[in-house]
Amino acid sequence: MTKLKTLIEAARLRTLPLSVSGIIVGSAIAFAEGLFNPYIFVLALVTTVGFQVLSNFANDYGDGVKGTDNEDRVGPVRALQSGIISAREMLYAMIVTTILTMIVAIALIYTSFGGEQLLFSLLFFVLGLFAVAAAIKYTVGSSAYGYHGYGDLFVFIFFGLVSVIGSYFLYAKKMEWDVILPAVSVGLLSVGVLNLNNMRDVQSDAKSNKNTMVVNLGIAKAKKYHTLIILVGLTTAVLFLVLNYQHWTNVIFIISFIPIILHLKRVRSIEHEQLLDPELKKLSLSTFLFAVLFLFSYNNFL
Repeated sequence: MTKLKTLIEAARLRTLPLSVSGIIVGSAIAFAEGLFNPYIFVLALVTTVGFQVLSNFANDYGDGVKGTDNEDRVGPVRALQSGIISAREMLYAMIVTTILTMIVAIALIYTSFGGEQLLFSLLFFVLGLFAVAAAIKYTVGSSAYGYHGYGDLFVFIFFGLVSVIGSYFLYAKKMEWDVILPAVSVGLLSVGVLNLNNMRDVQSDAKSNKNTMVVNLGIAKAKKYHTLIILVGLTTAVLFLVLNYQHWTNVIFIISFIPIILHLKRVRSIEHEQLLDPELKKLSLSTFLFAVLFLFSYNNFL
């Protein structure tokens, strides 16, 4: 396998639909209010994808240099683990990705706020820096928060609150409190994907002292936690529907609940954590489906 192909696999393209789900939901609300801007939408998508790829590279690098990606790992082989990409090469890829992503982020901020709203521009630039730091510090360094059980919190904040509320604010230049509800939904569904990943890797993580939420809780409690966060996420989406109902099409996004509920049933029945790997893709795509149907639900496209 070539270095380029290995690096593309390290970008983990299958995670990208999940990463853009929050942008789609935030943009859907802005579209419904007549505030949509296609340039903001495209730049926000590219920025989010950049942060996600950076996070994936950093995760590969951090776990690789710590020895977490050993022979016991269940998921796809990592770039450093394979030996095809060196730690130096992955670090260089992280630097290039960071620079390119921040350039696009600055273009996004300027497109949204121009040169007049300097305070908002500064706020979102700082958020961009925090996003870079969060992407890298998940597994990199001695104080990596992913090794101390805080990964769930950061995923909830950046995949949910920042992604949905932040993207909506880029269009609207204002904050509406009910936007928090779908932001919580996307955030908790994203945490569910991370929780699945950590349940799958619980054995190798425990051996490597990667104390994820699952390692701290144990598999039995982690499954209950998984069910709880998913159901709360669906509930906040329904609450947003109740508060904003205007037409029968607003209900369409509930179709996405079907594969999510079936997913919960499968997770409860799976006894060996190695068999959870296919559920990551299913929940990730179900979250993306939720976002797309949410867009249709609130914009009368049908």
